Amino acid sequence: MQVLIVYYSMYGHVHRMAEAAAEGVKETGAEALLRRVPETLPEEVLAKMGALEAQKAFSDVPVCTVDELASADGIIFGTPTRFGNMCGQMRQFLDSTGKLWMSGALVGKAGSVFASTATQHGGQETTIYTFLTYLLHQGMVVVGLPYAFEGQMRIDEITGCSPYGASTIAGGKGERMPSENELAGARFQGKHVASIAQKLTG
Repeated sequence: MQVLIVYYSMYGHVHRMAEAAAEGVKETGAEALLRRVPETLPEEVLAKMGALEAQKAFSDVPVCTVDELASADGIIFGTPTRFGNMCGQMRQFLDSTGKLWMSGALVGKAGSVFASTATQHGGQETTIYTFLTYLLHQGMVVVGLPYAFEGQMRIDEITGCSPYGASTIAGGKGERMPSENELAGARFQGKHVASIAQKLTG
């Protein structure tokens, strides 16, 4: 049983959430595979954005191939938000999966999404919700973050996570890393997706 966690991270926030999701997957006994989507920005642009140094921390994570999606039993996608939608790097990668759609390679697989935004109301839900259209077009079984994860009911702190999926708030300058509650949401989601994938594969 393999669950693929495919993500894009510029400053490490989504990467940390991906690691937490992988921890949750492993709790079920399934194998968690971390994969990055290909970068589309030139190094000089990333350097000006202060992202190159941050990305060194997870540069050893392999870049995902389209064929890896087909071989996984479940897939969890992670993306930062760009104006209430997924980032361009993730969109370009998804746009390269036409052959999977043609062959129905992802039909019946568990699929799920988590995200990050700079601000509390920066489009976490819209990013995940609009991402789900891709899962549905590929015939995947959409898996969210149920209210069984009680951390999304908290009002004692500013925190991400919703029924659509785990999420984190990075801050306007990327100064805030995922809180323990947000990481707990990602772990719960990873475990939940792996459990559903096991049931689907019978």
